[in-house]
Amino acid sequence: MPGSGGCRICERGSAHTASALGVCVECVRTNFPAARPYVESAHAEARAAFDLPAKAPRHDPGVRCPLCVNHCIIGEGERGFCGLRTVRAGKLVHLAGTPGRGLLSWYRDPLPTNCVADWVCDGSRHRGFHNLAVFYESCTADCLFCQNWHFRMSSPLRGETTSAEELASAANERTFCVCFFGGDPASQMPHALAVSKRLGARGVRVCWETTGTMHPKLLDAAINYSLDTGGCIKFDLKAFDEAVHLALTGISNRRTLENFKRAAERCRERPDPPLVIASTLLVPGYVEADQVGKIANFIASIDPEIPYSLLAFAPNFCMGDLPFTSARHARDAESAARMAGLENVRIGNRHLLGLRRA
Repeated sequence: MPGSGGCRICERGSAHTASALGVCVECVRTNFPAARPYVESAHAEARAAFDLPAKAPRHDPGVRCPLCVNHCIIGEGERGFCGLRTVRAGKLVHLAGTPGRGLLSWYRDPLPTNCVADWVCDGSRHRGFHNLAVFYESCTADCLFCQNWHFRMSSPLRGETTSAEELASAANERTFCVCFFGGDPASQMPHALAVSKRLGARGVRVCWETTGTMHPKLLDAAINYSLDTGGCIKFDLKAFDEAVHLALTGISNRRTLENFKRAAERCRERPDPPLVIASTLLVPGYVEADQVGKIANFIASIDPEIPYSLLAFAPNFCMGDLPFTSARHARDAESAARMAGLENVRIGNRHLLGLRRA
């Protein structure tokens, strides 16, 4: 990967300005009209390598997909932002993400496992059991720092799919919980909910790890399965300022924040174990203590007892030229979260703090 360089707007050099993005966080926050062309170019280039649309289509005439925040309006023969929907003969066609066709991989992950919620969920206390880890190979966002970017090489046009019934049959008497992640389950909610129905009826706890971009009614269904089974919903809150979120992920965070509040307001229905857990990846130069403080203030305004995990960043994908999260960065972020009023804050992935790129 090329080394980090200067911002193309303010021209200030910094090891914390990703070359692929080409603009610093300050210019993103304070001068987004000037930053937007660089942001859009970076995401278009990242997606072109995997034959994905540069942005959510707005074809006129077209057919609207209502499943997530992107509200794609797809023209004949086009694909939606997630790559799983197209239009044929004027009708919306789901290439994957239906109960009969899930584009995913799965494995049995022995408990306790490296879960965002491991310090507050019951799974960590059930040694000898396992989590059915379901990795959906599609996403509603386009994170330039994606830690699991390899899923973009999967395609519903050439890859094998798994039905909800087939996936549910993979659970056995030692399956304590299922966790839908990816990618993001928000891109394949009808499939994930069909699996949840089957596994929930068998006493398996249903958990989610998501940016929360799905339609609110789909979120409500996910919340109900987690509440009924003792599972949780782990929201990945990547940034608070919409411009920063757009720069890093290619999409708005308005739906994410709305859905987080929608889920968090139901925490009182089952205080223990926690229904909602929040997490943020500490991306050097872009997601620093100021962003964390704003996120934490938002969370605390709903419920200061919601657990919040701050995750160390490892250089990856289009931001492979950034450094690892430093110990000081993590401490400052933790302090900002606590100053905002959160009572349960944790630094995760501590083994990555202060490492150097190879």
